[in-house]
Amino acid sequence: MKPNNNTIKLNYGQGCLDLLAGEEAKVVLPQELPPAGSGEVERSLDQAVGRRLEDFAGARSASILVSDITRPAPSHLMLPPLVKRIRELGIRSLFVVFALGTHRRMTVAEEEYLLKDCICLPHVQHDSKGCVPLGWTERGTPVEVLEAVASSDLIVATGNIEYHYYAGFSGGAKAILPGVSSEPSVVKNHELMRDPAATTGNLKSPVRLDMEDAARIADLDFILNTVLNSQKEIVLSTAGDFIKAHRVGAAAVDRMYRRYVEPAEIVVSCAGGRPKDLNLFQAQKALDNAKNAALPGGTIILLAECCEGLGHPAFERWACEASSAEDCWERFGREYEFGGHKAAFLARESMEHHLILVSSMPRDKVEMCFMNPAKTLDEALAMAKARQGKDARMLVMPYGNLTLAVGKRASAHGSWP
Repeated sequence: MKPNNNTIKLNYGQGCLDLLAGEEAKVVLPQELPPAGSGEVERSLDQAVGRRLEDFAGARSASILVSDITRPAPSHLMLPPLVKRIRELGIRSLFVVFALGTHRRMTVAEEEYLLKDCICLPHVQHDSKGCVPLGWTERGTPVEVLEAVASSDLIVATGNIEYHYYAGFSGGAKAILPGVSSEPSVVKNHELMRDPAATTGNLKSPVRLDMEDAARIADLDFILNTVLNSQKEIVLSTAGDFIKAHRVGAAAVDRMYRRYVEPAEIVVSCAGGRPKDLNLFQAQKALDNAKNAALPGGTIILLAECCEGLGHPAFERWACEASSAEDCWERFGREYEFGGHKAAFLARESMEHHLILVSSMPRDKVEMCFMNPAKTLDEALAMAKARQGKDARMLVMPYGNLTLAVGKRASAHGSWP
């Protein structure tokens, strides 16, 4: 974090907005690792953590789970060395499964975009209705996994590790649940996001622990995950046991993007431009990452064009049906519906901070989501300073979609983290 007296470029839609930051502003930047060499994926397979692919010699069939179009995982870079190693084990029956969870089916063009030269590999998309029951997690989630995956001798999950606003981190076991699970499994697991411990960057989020319990029951054998920087370059690849290897990647994410800050009266968080700010459903993550950087009663300004509006029908319906922020949050405490959780999270945040959204959304839609609309960044800053005072301290998060702000607090020994 550093003071700034220059113009800061903040991505917005397909362009950017200029913020002239004065002495009162400090910029919260990630400390990104440099891109790894071209052999990084192979290195991680050679130095697998906890488990090696060679441990599964003798297996006859393998399924490889890959991310869908909504995730940045570089499947086309991970698959060639991974498939080569699997075939060297003598496994000839091998297929790729797009782990859609409950997302929409992808187009052929999207499949080709994700697999590139690997498009010739046998591949299918997950069908949440084609799952078989395998048991129950300790938290009562039914473990129901795509039959073709459950019947494989070797299950390998690929993916990307980054912060996730209720599972703590993406990657690892998340390829099983929700990736190749039934809708009832996904809904039951996602209900756990109501737990106060289901927060960004928390490896002990009950949502993640439940996912990992499901992965154990489903016999997830091996993972190959990457960590990317803001330019979508691989900075680390990690492979092996689905918990141990995942934790290596999570530590790298923390090293780059967990930033300790002195909370301020005004926080400006940028959702990152397209595709991260296509809709408020996606852009809300940048607000969640910034909430601990603002003092209680402070103002958070979110920059997100939201040319597609809210981005989810249940999100819009919950916001529309709420008589107040308190009403929406109270509803979430007794009722769960995926999509509605976004409205509830915004409602809760609006009860703790003054929220301003710079977007292209109509005023009434923004206000319906418990936020104050502003058409320009200058207008938003004027509103914030009128509320917090002209000398209010400001934090600016140009990469709010990636950077997790953590408020400095005294440890048990009185020191600062």
